[in-house]
Amino acid sequence: MKSFGKYISKHLALFAAVILVLVLFNVLVFGITFRSVITKDYGDTSPQNMMKEIAATSTAAGVSEEARQKLERAHVWAMYLNPDGNQVWAVSTPEDIPDNYSIQDVALFSKGYLKDYPVFVWSTENGLLVLGYPKGSYTKLTSNYFSIDAIQTLPIYITAMLVADFILLFLAYFFSKRKIIRSTEPIIAAIETLSEGKPVSLSIGGDLSEVAGSLNKASQILSRQNEARANWISGVSHDIRTPLSMIMGYAGHIADNKSVDSSVKEQAEIVRQQSFKIKELVQDLNLVSGLEYEMQPLHKEPVRLSKLLRSYAVELLNGGLSDTYSVKVEIKPAVENAILECDARLILRAINNLVQNSIKHNPQGCEIMLALACSETSILLVVEDNGIGLSPEKLQELEEKPHYMESTDERLDLRHGLGLVLVRQIVEVHAGAMKIKSEPLQGYKTTLYFPAQPNKR
Repeated sequence: MKSFGKYISKHLALFAAVILVLVLFNVLVFGITFRSVITKDYGDTSPQNMMKEIAATSTAAGVSEEARQKLERAHVWAMYLNPDGNQVWAVSTPEDIPDNYSIQDVALFSKGYLKDYPVFVWSTENGLLVLGYPKGSYTKLTSNYFSIDAIQTLPIYITAMLVADFILLFLAYFFSKRKIIRSTEPIIAAIETLSEGKPVSLSIGGDLSEVAGSLNKASQILSRQNEARANWISGVSHDIRTPLSMIMGYAGHIADNKSVDSSVKEQAEIVRQQSFKIKELVQDLNLVSGLEYEMQPLHKEPVRLSKLLRSYAVELLNGGLSDTYSVKVEIKPAVENAILECDARLILRAINNLVQNSIKHNPQGCEIMLALACSETSILLVVEDNGIGLSPEKLQELEEKPHYMESTDERLDLRHGLGLVLVRQIVEVHAGAMKIKSEPLQGYKTTLYFPAQPNKR
């Protein structure tokens, strides 16, 4: 869920970055577009600078030659009026510009235009300097006015608005992210649940309703497939049971019949033993299927593991175990009274599968160790032997095979692979974990980790 949040944050941050880049791009384009205009309006030929320079270099008698040349290069005409409104001197004035002006005329053109020429005036001690620019070069606003308060408030207003815009943008980013995560959290959780093979049922409205509907449909299809698979396994197992029992019965009858030839009796005993293995395989297959598709009911109760382990060891030794095998039980004092809320039948099945694997794959005999220990967070149940072990390649293959059906090695036959799958599933339904360790000629060790619980006597 955190990774998805980072994904959303990344894209929303990218969105904000794009906005910032667009703003900078707009500013850059604005600067490039209006650079010449700004240079003209505030450069050497701008009305303000020209007025200052011409006023500084001219008198009532005339203007300097340098100033005259600069006016001509800038296509600006000039004239000087005395207090009576008469033209004293002029530079490049158009033909339609009069020589004499009344007070009313001066009042009118000083605010804007003279004969459609934008004009700018500068008052001196002896008269009025007038500069005229080409028609269409400037627009003068003659009727607008601004209060000092408005002009002083403008920078504060612009700054406040920029801050407000950034805050609003951040809030939009934050709430958009939160909304997206809230809307997609159930969908992500449902996908994770589906990936574990469990059914889901989503009820989401709005834009994501179609996605929820598709997930619900996929869940229903998977559930039907799992149920059909489990029912098929259960049905086949049930159908096998009756003929298998008959085979075992007849084989046992022949093997126990004293009048039958010894070779026939030997063959009948082999048939009975192999039939018993098939029966165990069918039982394991049913149990694996039930656990895999959550169709196996768990009967959990508080179980003292030390007592369970010792009872199993006694039963194993009393069950006719060959003398080539020895069984040792080691219980750490700290875990003597450890209690696990579990299905005792399944835990015993897991232990027995591991022990039988050690027996089966060490026909020359070995020592089998059943141990119980603990850590700060877990109870450790260990089944270990000092037999032939596995090579690193075989161990990796055993750990990585997702299903017993894919176990092709002669040592990792169906019975072995299915037994380990069953052990792993039993451990997982008890919220535990399994770890295998083995080296050639140094034995085989399986450790089952279960969550530690308060001790009960």
